[in-house]
Amino acid sequence: MKRAYLDTVALVERLHRHFLEVVKSEIERLRVRDINNVQALILYNIGEDDLTVGELTQRGYYLGSNVSYNLKQLIECGYIAQERSPHDRRSVRIKLSERGLELQRKLDAVFDGHARLAANTLGSNDFAAVCETLRRLERFWDGQRSGSTAAA
Repeated sequence: MKRAYLDTVALVERLHRHFLEVVKSEIERLRVRDINNVQALILYNIGEDDLTVGELTQRGYYLGSNVSYNLKQLIECGYIAQERSPHDRRSVRIKLSERGLELQRKLDAVFDGHARLAANTLGSNDFAAVCETLRRLERFWDGQRSGSTAAA
């Protein structure tokens, strides 16, 4: 059982790295050279939302711990617009600029194509089963962080 657990953890990590490489290839194919794959995923996940950096972090729309650096790059490259809250000057709201929305739409079309190809190869029921299993693993890990030892 331990071996299967550790193999699963390693596979999740490996799949994540593979996906980042796929995103890197796709943004290169789209001739996007001013941001990296992680930044492209942040941009994609923000979509049409208008949110604070805290909300971005809570939703898990970033990868890694350096969200401030990645946001700074996206702002400097013109993909994200930021605005200070009129009610709380410490709070900054972010949203995609027109340039960011354009790239987000292109990435959405790319991911639509990927999803169709993957469903033809694996089947939508397989994806549903994998997602449910990974959600249960996520709940288990959330319980471990909070000190619970109950099974998911």
